[in-house]
Amino acid sequence: MIIPYKTGFFRIILINITDRIINLDVIHLRKGEQIMETIKTFFRPSSVAVIGASAKRGKVGNIILNNIIYGSEENAKNGVVGGFKGEIFPINPKAEEISGMKAYDSITKVPSEVDLAIICIPPEFVSEAIEDCGKKGVKSTVIITAGFSEMGGNGKELEQKVLSTAKKYNIRIIGPNCLGIISPYSDLNATFGDAVPKRGPISFASQSGALCTSVIQYSFEEYLGFSNFVSIGNKADVDDADLISYFHNDPNTKCIMLYIESLKDARKFFKIAREVVKDKPIVAFKSGYTEEGAKATSSHTGSIAGSDAAYEAAFRQSGVFRAKSLSELFDASRALAYQPVPKGDNIAILTNAGGPGVLAADKVHSLGMKLTELGNDTLEQLDKICPPHWSHRNPVDIIGDSTAQRYDDALRILMNAEEVDAVILLLSPTARAHPLNLAYRIVDIHESTGKPISVSFVGMIHQPSENYLDSQGIPEIEYPERAVFAMYALMERRRFLIKEGLM
Repeated sequence: MIIPYKTGFFRIILINITDRIINLDVIHLRKGEQIMETIKTFFRPSSVAVIGASAKRGKVGNIILNNIIYGSEENAKNGVVGGFKGEIFPINPKAEEISGMKAYDSITKVPSEVDLAIICIPPEFVSEAIEDCGKKGVKSTVIITAGFSEMGGNGKELEQKVLSTAKKYNIRIIGPNCLGIISPYSDLNATFGDAVPKRGPISFASQSGALCTSVIQYSFEEYLGFSNFVSIGNKADVDDADLISYFHNDPNTKCIMLYIESLKDARKFFKIAREVVKDKPIVAFKSGYTEEGAKATSSHTGSIAGSDAAYEAAFRQSGVFRAKSLSELFDASRALAYQPVPKGDNIAILTNAGGPGVLAADKVHSLGMKLTELGNDTLEQLDKICPPHWSHRNPVDIIGDSTAQRYDDALRILMNAEEVDAVILLLSPTARAHPLNLAYRIVDIHESTGKPISVSFVGMIHQPSENYLDSQGIPEIEYPERAVFAMYALMERRRFLIKEGLM
């Protein structure tokens, strides 16, 4: 009698415990969904308020408001309305109208709901503004203002006060001390920058606001497009981990690009990154890896850089692709966002000059990649379209007098060869090569074969051929070594997916 009673007793306890676990899981899931919804309002708001909006040209509050209304400062100067399509509310206690819009002395006086508030007022007034946002029901805020933890002392106290107020109302914060955010697919430019990037497949988050403006300028030259663009600043609340979680679920994002000076919660970041990279590649440039760089990081955003060796190990274990320079960050992200992952690890180099071919081959070897051995059938086909003194090996040097047609024939042979999984094409410009004609042919061949390709028209900058390739999603870089590195990012992605059993 005792045994059945005890068995039944334990059975009841286990059932209750199981039910409790299930309920806790549901609660946790709902909490995660709520967190993602609050992050979503940063990038997909239906209404935006600017606390600190100004009618005075040149002031941050004026630039941000005009960027939201018009899309960019250039548009504002020309009267071209190309900005946010939702409701916009300027907040300024000393103005009745700003940029043709009714201004309110407090966000609490706005008659409609407000999804997102951009705050650009002196630091000592920010906590009060957050209090008003809480009373209004605002859930997401971007604090542009500097003068917080990056300053130490009183600045840290001010930041803690702001956080305490925000937590009371469950308000999420990006910043403080940041440039702002851009959501190209929402036509939202909530920054004080002077330009907005094109739409595209890359989500970018940076701890440096100045770097954001530089990346935007670079993106115009390289035809890079962005789905989300964020300056995180001090990361008092919303951090890299929160953002990559959101980017993970954003259908417009194919690659995540990060500039990191420090991680306030490294364990959280790498735990989340480990799951995100299974679906979407993450490329991170971690600066502050020297003692002097770490000191600069602390004074810049009030963060501690941490051990670079620890970061290096964590990046490798989590599958995050680490860039060691800005050029590597851009080249890897471009390749991963626009090019397919190769099905194998066999690379062919196609060139019209021996020197660049050697440089590329050295870089391939130094990065641990593999130059494929060309099969007899491939060699025979190349023999038919090349002069007798072509290289007869990989790198495939088709000689300096090559025309666009010879390149076309050779590239088609290599891209269709079973022993070739990816091609790095190099061109040293000559009067016979016709780079733009060749660019059209490269795009056509790439589309017909589906194999990845990276290109270097060596030394050519801001040419129509380069612009066309970039606009079609083919990484075109003026240095052969960088074209190799772009391919390296794709090969590393392949290795990771195989390791995880995803390919």
